[in-house]
Amino acid sequence: MDLNLRGKTVLITGASKGIGAAAAEVFAEEGCDLILAARSADALAEIAGRLARQHNIKAVPHPADLREPRDLDGLAAAADAAKVDILVNNAGDIPGGSLERVDEETWRHAWELKVFGYINLTRLIYAGMKARGAGVIVNDIGSAGERFDFNYIAGSAGNAALMALTRALGSRSLEDGIRVVGINPGPVETDRIVTLMKAQAQARFGDAGRYRELMARFPLGRPAKPREIADLIAFLASERSGYTSGVVFTVDGGIVARGG
Repeated sequence: MDLNLRGKTVLITGASKGIGAAAAEVFAEEGCDLILAARSADALAEIAGRLARQHNIKAVPHPADLREPRDLDGLAAAADAAKVDILVNNAGDIPGGSLERVDEETWRHAWELKVFGYINLTRLIYAGMKARGAGVIVNDIGSAGERFDFNYIAGSAGNAALMALTRALGSRSLEDGIRVVGINPGPVETDRIVTLMKAQAQARFGDAGRYRELMARFPLGRPAKPREIADLIAFLASERSGYTSGVVFTVDGGIVARGG
């Protein structure tokens, strides 16, 4: 599908793997130039080089740890210089665990990236978009913000906060020419889901090795594919979704809707 995105510049965080890498692939296919951010310099360089060659676009790898103010400011400066049209907030690594298992240091470290990383980068990028009178911000959040999980308590609380951020900012952002939307993926086929499922299997069964039993219970007997999420990200970033702001879309095969 041609989403009329050709020539747009897209900044994607957490772009070295999983949903971020899939989103980079989709936007490259649509003819967008890319700024790809993550901590893994080698992985970013490989992805950026491959996409640039395959799709005849500009793809700039920008290694950064968004927990670090210097890295955050550097990424925002690069985005402003490139006049970024679309920001995809995607970086995050909140661990599984109950209140007793996730100590304060771990909780704060996780939120510095997934919660405050989104907030702080959005604050910086929004200012440039507002000055230009146009832009789209897509927050890849997670359905644990709707379906609260005792054994993923830091993630549920963080995602709920980002859902509120998306709805609050997006409720008035069109006045500045900007759309702000969110996506809540359920289970997605990434390395990260294996880690989370192992933590849940350990908590439920006392055996992390039984995590595949939990994955088999997903709709269709599988997690979503990263591309299934990435395609929606690109659509929401396009003018085909031009009247959409302040909302969060759940993509989980119906898990939240059925309450199970």
